Amino acid sequence: MSNRKCKHCRCEIDSTFIFCPWCGEKQIKGKNDPVSVPKPTRLKSGEYSAQIMVAGERVRVKAESEKEYYAKAQAVKAGMLEAKRRLLLSDAVKAYIDKRRSVISPSTIRGYEHIAQYRFKAYQDKDIHTIDWQAAVNAEAKLVSPKTIHSAWGLVASVLRSNNLKVPYVTLPQIIQKDLPWLDYNQIQIFMEHAHGKPGELAALLALHSLRQSELLALTYGKIRNGKICVEGVIITGPDNKPRFLENNKTYSSRRALPIMIPRLAELLADADKHPEDEPLIKVAPNTSYRQINKICKEAGLPLVGMHGLRRSFASLAYHLGWSELETMRIGGWADFQTMRKIYTKLSEDDMNASVKKMTDFFENKP
Repeated sequence: MSNRKCKHCRCEIDSTFIFCPWCGEKQIKGKNDPVSVPKPTRLKSGEYSAQIMVAGERVRVKAESEKEYYAKAQAVKAGMLEAKRRLLLSDAVKAYIDKRRSVISPSTIRGYEHIAQYRFKAYQDKDIHTIDWQAAVNAEAKLVSPKTIHSAWGLVASVLRSNNLKVPYVTLPQIIQKDLPWLDYNQIQIFMEHAHGKPGELAALLALHSLRQSELLALTYGKIRNGKICVEGVIITGPDNKPRFLENNKTYSSRRALPIMIPRLAELLADADKHPEDEPLIKVAPNTSYRQINKICKEAGLPLVGMHGLRRSFASLAYHLGWSELETMRIGGWADFQTMRKIYTKLSEDDMNASVKKMTDFFENKP
């Protein structure tokens, strides 16, 4: 069936509709009005609702206004609007995931399946047309963190949209942004001194060149070319909990060639051409590198930053050294300024003190 826009509200509708199911305006002249439908009841939510008989089955029709209810109900009764069928939340989420398995990353699939298994458990066998989503979110807020709820609701909202259902407004708990650990420029020097020759040093120096864990795991000796680290592809954990290589990086900006800027890293990679091209640089599990880096931090009396904290430290060092945001983004592989500013760029205490001193001096030496 072809579509057209309603002459009154401009919403897209089926060309055979006599009435627009959104605004109720008649579309086709000369057609008899659809059969009568029962008068709706106004619910506490403000919606108008009633059950009508379609092909021997009772179908619930809801709308935000009485006018919209009549348009929808008349269209359903006339057989021009597909009647709603019972669709369980578990089935709807599974169908959404299955349709996208070949176009989204295995790690995203893994995240979706985790949400499907553990979130909104009390609603899995309920019809998505009838769920009170604010109540569902409220119940979930008692069990998990705000960040987890935001992720779970994001998936549910996408599932609703994919079924041509209106996504209701719900109030989500506020996410309090934690100040994630990082090293300032003085602490980076201390860290490197303590890391020298220890397990985890190579992974740490690569992370200080801005590499993400997934990028670092995919590095082979063949990707060290002409004094540069060629970031091409990632290794992530798929739904089956097994590592999987993906040729595409996280974003277009993530695929990049990094100059080797730390002399000690150049020293460690000096014989890269003597190794097989497909030999990985890091041969231990991600959790092992994480523990090795934190062991170094603990011995040096530094914050336990892990591998990703060293990536944050790279961005902060770039800020301290006066790099432009564009330069930091290009080397770090960030696709937008906001992510880099909010999460990664930290102003060191020494830099802050220097700025405060400049302003103090200004006021003390005023004419």
